Amino acid sequence: MAQNERLLAEVFETFRHNPQEQFDVDHLEKDLSKHNKFEFSDLVKTLTFLEHEKKIITNGQGKYQLNQENIIVEGLFKANDKGFGFVRLDDEKAEDVFVDKHNTMFAIDGDRVQVTIIAGSNPWNGKGPEGKVNEILAHGVENLVGEFHPYSDDLVKKYGYIGYVTSENRKLKRFKINLEDTGLKPQMGDMVQVSLKEYPTEDHPDEMTAVAIKTLGNKNDPGVDIMSIVVDNEIRTEWPTDAMEQANSIPDHVTPEDKKGRIDITEQPAVTIDGDDSKDFDDAVVLWKLPNGNYHLGVHIADVSHYVTENSPLDQEAFKRGNSTYLVDRVIPMLPFRLSNGICSLNEGVERLVLSCDMEITPDGQRVKYDIHPSVMKSHGRLTYNKVNQTLDPKQEDPKEEKYRKLKPMLEEMAKLHEALYKQRHLRGAIDFEEPEAKIKVDKDGKPVDIILRERGTAEKMIESFMLIANETVAQDYYKKNVPFLYRVHETPDEEKMKSFFEFISAFGLHITADPAHVNPKELQKVVAKTEGTPEEMVVQMMMLRSLKQAHYSPDPLGHFGLAAKDYTHFTSPIRRYSDLMVHRMIHTYADQGKGEKVQDHFKSQLPEVAEQTSSQERRSIDAERGVNDLKMTEYMADKVGQVFDAIVSSVTSFGMFIQLPNTVEGLIHISNLNDDYYNFNEKSMTLTGRNSHKEFKVGMPIKVKLIRADVEQHQLDFEIYDPNAPKNNNRDRNQHGRNFERSYSRNRNNRNSRGKNNRFTIRKRNQAQKSSKNR
Repeated sequence: MAQNERLLAEVFETFRHNPQEQFDVDHLEKDLSKHNKFEFSDLVKTLTFLEHEKKIITNGQGKYQLNQENIIVEGLFKANDKGFGFVRLDDEKAEDVFVDKHNTMFAIDGDRVQVTIIAGSNPWNGKGPEGKVNEILAHGVENLVGEFHPYSDDLVKKYGYIGYVTSENRKLKRFKINLEDTGLKPQMGDMVQVSLKEYPTEDHPDEMTAVAIKTLGNKNDPGVDIMSIVVDNEIRTEWPTDAMEQANSIPDHVTPEDKKGRIDITEQPAVTIDGDDSKDFDDAVVLWKLPNGNYHLGVHIADVSHYVTENSPLDQEAFKRGNSTYLVDRVIPMLPFRLSNGICSLNEGVERLVLSCDMEITPDGQRVKYDIHPSVMKSHGRLTYNKVNQTLDPKQEDPKEEKYRKLKPMLEEMAKLHEALYKQRHLRGAIDFEEPEAKIKVDKDGKPVDIILRERGTAEKMIESFMLIANETVAQDYYKKNVPFLYRVHETPDEEKMKSFFEFISAFGLHITADPAHVNPKELQKVVAKTEGTPEEMVVQMMMLRSLKQAHYSPDPLGHFGLAAKDYTHFTSPIRRYSDLMVHRMIHTYADQGKGEKVQDHFKSQLPEVAEQTSSQERRSIDAERGVNDLKMTEYMADKVGQVFDAIVSSVTSFGMFIQLPNTVEGLIHISNLNDDYYNFNEKSMTLTGRNSHKEFKVGMPIKVKLIRADVEQHQLDFEIYDPNAPKNNNRDRNQHGRNFERSYSRNRNNRNSRGKNNRFTIRKRNQAQKSSKNR
């Protein structure tokens, strides 16, 4: 077939540069005819030729897309405990590549791999691309934690291994990890951290070899379960000797030398407002009315960088930790307690060094002036959220404590300013999610005894508003100065995810005319407002969160979509976040040494590594916190098997439904436990519908459930629908196709962020992080 070669090249380039797009002939003709003259028949011939050459694929009804077979790509291998996996490509817009268990080349979860696409995606049946691993480029897991099982003396002599370790990670649990005899002798049932030496091979597909690094204690000892999760997530818990020596050499009080060059604000009635059990106080606030009617708001932040100097042992260790990790029964701090609870903490009644952000703000919430400078302050009150909320509640009597009575007028003015600041954020489009937060209470042995829900009151929201305006003020100031700086960024969502979200909410009668390629936060804020107080509120917020990107740190001012802020940073928590410590260091250096080329080059070279480290360590901490919460919630429910609960459907998948109890505990109703019918999954509407009964399950739907299994080791809870009238001998064979759900479900398009239990907790944590003044 003779071809118009120029047209052939143009057409194929169109497909090549838009690999996910589907084109029809009319669309192509319209676009290509702007720059080329050709006959319509030539275009049809060209498409037929490309299809014959397997360069493009068609649905047979006039839609064409690039065929992506035999392309070599690289990405991160995400294993499934059934043996197969998916490769998450570096390009966030690209679909994950399914890898059958026979094509993994024995890659394990977290490995970086090179893959050949052996079957391109099919947009018309929802299946993503399929690949075959060619090479393992780097192993993602070097150390892990597991339970030790000793070999008998005969087997030790025969194989030379003292025993083996099994990981509690579902994706690694099937591997027997043989331990070399290197001197460390764990006991049966000990939780052990090991360093992997040999990985699975064709000869030993289910085995690995390792050496023991550390014994954490018997798995049944109090606290060992939590420390196993901490160590498995590579959260640092031990302090280097030189770092502790530096910490111990720092005075426990402010010296006259420390005060030089600082403004004395010790007479200002600045206060800290934190939770009841907080021990480290890194932010204080003060407010008064100015003669012109405006507010003076002072946000004073512990000057950690004065004590943790660049490249010192403490600085190097803080950089490695990245942030503090907050668990149900302990805090693993970024700084030693001598600093975090001592000289760097804004404790009541003692002088402390701070970096101040003083702002003049109009009664309607417009900031008109600001000044960022070092100060010396003295906290006039360690206040708690609970008592401030009581003080501000008009239904409550005047507070009994003198400091609350004395500070009440200032607190009332603070509440007014918060309302004005919130209104300004709302007007520009900031998205505000509200959700109860759960606190797990444990006894002295780490056993969970209660789960307490806490709603945020005015005090929490007030501090959030003040921290947000301070962070934004600092970011705007240094952006204007055009110097290297560290930003907290939250990028605009991907077009495909927004398209899917818009399609989903249209089922609720919510129609958005926004361009999904250029959506702005105000348009999403309107969606939140429209669903507020309705049954759809939770599901719409959840799906919106899944459609947003994850916030992270960057040297580039990419903006913060969720806050509708052009410039944003983290300035307000240097005791517990290295990002904030770095921001303080830059503020001091630019003030003391100027903004010359040498200073700018110094920070420009550091910031990419700081951004990457702080972002990755934040994710590690979130994973550890989530893992501990999952464990303790499962443990809390373990003695409640057989009990019936009210619940709502929190997520619907092809393999069943995730449900959430009022105390935020979540679990799975597997499709094999839906015994009354065969259920089909509709991805767009996220519903399960009975083939015969037409019964429908959807997100946000209230249901009664019965707990049928609590697997503490795997952190999993299984439920079934509670029907008091159902026959006792249910047919457990129904919907067994759901047991093979992972491949069909995960290969569906647009499910990159909707895969199973881990994602639910990620979503919840992200929600909490976005709404918390300490994390935004």
